[in-house]
Amino acid sequence: MARDLSYLYLCVLVLGVYGVYRLLQVGRRDPRMPKGPPTLPILGNFHQIPSTGMYRQFREWAKEYGSVFSLKFGPSNIIVLCDREAIHELIDKKGSIYSDRPTTYVGNLLTKGDHIAISQADALWREKRKVIAHNFSPKMLDEKHFKVQEAEGVVLMNDLLVNPEGFFNHIRRYTASVAATLVYGQRGSTFDSFWAHGVFDVMAKWTECMEPGANPPVDEYTFLQFIPAKFAHWKKRALQAGDTMDAVWDRAREIIDTRRAKGDKRDCIADRLLDEYHEKGFPMSQHAFNNLIGELVEGGADTTAAQLLTMVLALARNPWVQKKARGEIDALCGASRSPQMSKDFASLPYINAVVKEGMRWRPVAVTALPHKVRQDDYYKGMLIPKDSTIFIPTWAIHHSADIYPDDEAFNPDRFLNYPKLSSEYAAHHYGYGAGRRVCPGMHLAERNMWRITSKLLWAFDISEPIDPTTGETIELDPNAYNPGITQAPLPFRVRITPRSQEHATVLQKELQAALEFLAPFESKE
Repeated sequence: MARDLSYLYLCVLVLGVYGVYRLLQVGRRDPRMPKGPPTLPILGNFHQIPSTGMYRQFREWAKEYGSVFSLKFGPSNIIVLCDREAIHELIDKKGSIYSDRPTTYVGNLLTKGDHIAISQADALWREKRKVIAHNFSPKMLDEKHFKVQEAEGVVLMNDLLVNPEGFFNHIRRYTASVAATLVYGQRGSTFDSFWAHGVFDVMAKWTECMEPGANPPVDEYTFLQFIPAKFAHWKKRALQAGDTMDAVWDRAREIIDTRRAKGDKRDCIADRLLDEYHEKGFPMSQHAFNNLIGELVEGGADTTAAQLLTMVLALARNPWVQKKARGEIDALCGASRSPQMSKDFASLPYINAVVKEGMRWRPVAVTALPHKVRQDDYYKGMLIPKDSTIFIPTWAIHHSADIYPDDEAFNPDRFLNYPKLSSEYAAHHYGYGAGRRVCPGMHLAERNMWRITSKLLWAFDISEPIDPTTGETIELDPNAYNPGITQAPLPFRVRITPRSQEHATVLQKELQAALEFLAPFESKE
């Protein structure tokens, strides 16, 4: 009997020691993986993850451990590709295994699992991508949608002429109204309009919830998911963000359904999709459909507004860029007309370079949404384990001194040898992501940015503000950006003044025709 008990105790001890040993292996890096910062048992590198500003930490680790490095988030593997060659070889060339997204409990809590940005590369994801790619294709934009962009661009310039101090919301109104007009057939004539501010209500909460480091490791340690929301700020925040998203996109759908019921069908994406799906059947739930058309506005409004505000900030800090750009614009357009993309793009390569440098200098998606690899893979002899989370650290790449010397300087000359749009270049910048997950709205976004940047430079002088008491110039802070997975400048002041009365008169003359064109899309909401 005693021998049996001793044997039992020995077995329990061995199992206990083995269990502790296995537990202590959690968080350890497989030696075949890319190098990375030292890990702790169980935690891995969690103790080194900042609650905000992860994008800057990625650059520091790349300097220390190499441009392809790894992290351990508990039992999970993270591979960071701060290397253009690696991104091309893995994300671009092997899209069949690198196009999924890692599971995100917080993201699914927020969206109820219905959002193309975080969904797996499955049949429904492909259906949604098809919708976006078709409706925002270069052909559709250059043959049809450009009319809305040009008209709203004229309205924006006149808004700046009348109330230059309100530029921050004028720009946000512009991008939201372009997107809402194309998607819902409803424009936002002022920022107070639902169709102008609604998308920013959604995205402000989305970006805060989804920033790397902003939440506890709930995907790695799933027991944390059972904490009640009243005891978990991060959970409550995600649920509230989801409520805002549902409220905005459900209301948008109700408005569209109401006007359609009255026989008011408009030339827009939502109406075309509703006609098609009512005839053939919906390939997704109503919640997923409402989110899909909302996502089209999210992608067309929020990030482009952030990039245009960065452009205003950069131009105000760099008058030499304005001077060089105007030399090119004035030689072509004079003061008698503003630039038009359809006729002037090829003749204004410096404007294109200015746009590209803005996306490099302060990218909106500083870490981008991560990818997930479906199977074990190798890169230059280094193991990339199945189900690893793959980051393309946009900001860190754009601020790599090896690629962009004097990386904090805003210098469009870097892109003078890239006269075409970004979609023409495989390893240009990563503001739109890479591989099969590259932003399907990139064609709309870049055309918006070119149009507004060129018109701003043609019509206005943009400069840093003056202190009314001292008369001294107030230097703008190039790092005053909101935290989050997508970043925009915090509200700032600039001086925006017409270059001449002749320029102002041209803008005023263009306004009536623009408003007449946009009249069918007016809304009382």
